[in-house]
Amino acid sequence: MKILENELRGKTVMSEEGLYLGILRNSTVDGKTGELENILVEPSDDVDPRLYHLDEQGHLLFPFGSIKSVKDVIIIGS
Repeated sequence: MKILENELRGKTVMSEEGLYLGILRNSTVDGKTGELENILVEPSDDVDPRLYHLDEQGHLLFPFGSIKSVKDVIIIGS
């Protein structure tokens, strides 16, 4: 099943352990290959952003390959 990138925006993002990480806001794409590289998550108030990689706007950065599941929520693996 194909999922379009714009369908992911605004979805809740959680860790495999059930921690609410935040809301998916955007993604980054390799300019040469067109492949998705990272997803950008607006962190929840319960997340300590110092424990994660951040972009310049303070979004949590997760490699696209760390997505384990996409249904009602996006599950991120370690």
